[in-house]
Amino acid sequence: MPLREALATQRTHALLLHGPKGVGQFEMALTLAQAWLCEDTVPPGGDRPRPCGLCASCRLVQARSHPDLMVLIPESMGAAMGWVADEGGEEGGAGAVDAAGKRKPSKEIRVAEVRRILAFAHTTAARDHGKVVVVYPAEAMNTIAANALLKILEEPTGRLRFVLAGSSADSLLPTIRSRCQSLRLDLPDARMAAEWLSAEGVPNPDVLLAAAGGQPQEALAWFREGIDATLWLALPGQLARGEPGPLPNWPLSRVVDTMFKLCHDAMRLAVGATPRYFSAEALRAWPDRTADIAALDDWYRELGRIARHAEHPWQAALTIDSLVLQAKKACSSGQSPRPQAARVR
Repeated sequence: MPLREALATQRTHALLLHGPKGVGQFEMALTLAQAWLCEDTVPPGGDRPRPCGLCASCRLVQARSHPDLMVLIPESMGAAMGWVADEGGEEGGAGAVDAAGKRKPSKEIRVAEVRRILAFAHTTAARDHGKVVVVYPAEAMNTIAANALLKILEEPTGRLRFVLAGSSADSLLPTIRSRCQSLRLDLPDARMAAEWLSAEGVPNPDVLLAAAGGQPQEALAWFREGIDATLWLALPGQLARGEPGPLPNWPLSRVVDTMFKLCHDAMRLAVGATPRYFSAEALRAWPDRTADIAALDDWYRELGRIARHAEHPWQAALTIDSLVLQAKKACSSGQSPRPQAARVR
């Protein structure tokens, strides 16, 4: 179990949790912080595992009000995750503005937020079990913030511990990585993940789990946003006919990601491999082994170009229409699609 491994093998004041998205790095980081702050009288490794979930400290963490826990996350993620990010912003709150002239919540962890750690570290712990700082996602720190954190990691104050969590450890400064003990969280077993999704109320969890690349939390988030197995499996046929389906209602970044997955599976079909994100039945409208790889490659390249600017405020509707037409072209460029198997009545 990753939590027990982390508690049993901790050797330094800073831990780096990393792995693919959607496997619970943030939840793991909070649970680890709760375990460090836990006030259970049973020693670690005793009959009851930590965190106990019952002591006053554990309840404060669960209520997100523990005075010895600091959580640094981007402003843009605060509301969705139930954590209120620092409202002061960096250097007086300067940042990008939207069309109405209002400041957009930052997608970065900025230097002013990291500097708050210094004041936090130099105050006396309220409950005498040290202090913990959680940074998520660690790769969201901009360069100035990362360098500021590095100085704090190099000279930790008192009983201050850190949990840096994210999905892109390689994007962190090498000097930050070298000062952290690394713990990788891998994708869970597919059967276990499907059972968890089913317990969360997701019907046909195997479909959404495959759609999300095996990431159970991503699959659950999609389901809660209205994406179910029926909708997902209908997409390849809709795009083969040049129909956008639900795509105009999605953020452009998600549309591009979905089309990347469909293009990937179409390429696999074209070379006789098994699709990964969609079922073979859902892809029956797409050519099997006879598709024009060049057309699929052109579509893939265009998706890559759009992906680099998917967060920009351009004409998303026109872009989606263009990508749908290109999907239809890529599908029809091959020879005749596979005949649908006759159904036994």
